[in-house]
Amino acid sequence: MTLPTRGTARPLAAQRALLFDLDGVLTPTAAVHMRAWARLFGPYLEQHGAAPYTDDDYFRYVDGKPRYDGVRSLLQARGIDLPEGAPSDSPDADTVCGLGNRKNAAFTAELTEHGVDAYPGSMAFLDAAMAAGYRVAVVSSSANARSVLDAAGILDRFPVIVDGTVASADGLAGKPAPDTFLDAATRLGCSADESVVIEDATSGVEAGRNGRFGLVVGVDRGVGAAALTEHGADVVVTDLDQLISGLRGGSDAAGPAPTR
Repeated sequence: MTLPTRGTARPLAAQRALLFDLDGVLTPTAAVHMRAWARLFGPYLEQHGAAPYTDDDYFRYVDGKPRYDGVRSLLQARGIDLPEGAPSDSPDADTVCGLGNRKNAAFTAELTEHGVDAYPGSMAFLDAAMAAGYRVAVVSSSANARSVLDAAGILDRFPVIVDGTVASADGLAGKPAPDTFLDAATRLGCSADESVVIEDATSGVEAGRNGRFGLVVGVDRGVGAAALTEHGADVVVTDLDQLISGLRGGSDAAGPAPTR
């Protein structure tokens, strides 16, 4: 895979803004999304005589993408051709948008049934970063970002939220395009070069690299450090509290060394 060349990553202490993905970075809603996608595609693929849906399909075709893009990508991988439809389609419609709306209903059901809590390590990092004066935003492909943040009790932490609803309303391209991250940085009054993209999906770190952000952090929740690095992560951690020492005023102002 060929990716755009960009400048050397800047240390965390030199940044002004932190742009957090939501699912898999702040909250373990990746698990909720995985169950919702399985709830959708398990029976759907079986009905069409296609290869069964697996967790690998989630990471390969769906993770980090806007919902309709994820539906389209997986259907193409299975050789299933459906009309695009429209966002107003009923969840029962046999269209890309209809299936996407069906998945959203499944996600809402999963969130209602099981709830969600924020990752403790991510909250420790967020608290330390806000205390150190960093500006923060959430950048998520999900149209459910606000409801997830509210369920986790952290909605009021983020003055800027660029989610799937905002992206659709403002015509912003989804990840791996950098548009949503660039928009969030602008809303915070910061340039890309002084902003950090924090992502757990390959499409998300690729968006960070494509946007030439000052630092791209990959959080390995199952994708693998090698894949995150290949797609654009400068630093890969397994939990965000590992980055606290690299914040302004931390004991190690240089922060973790880039992995590429």
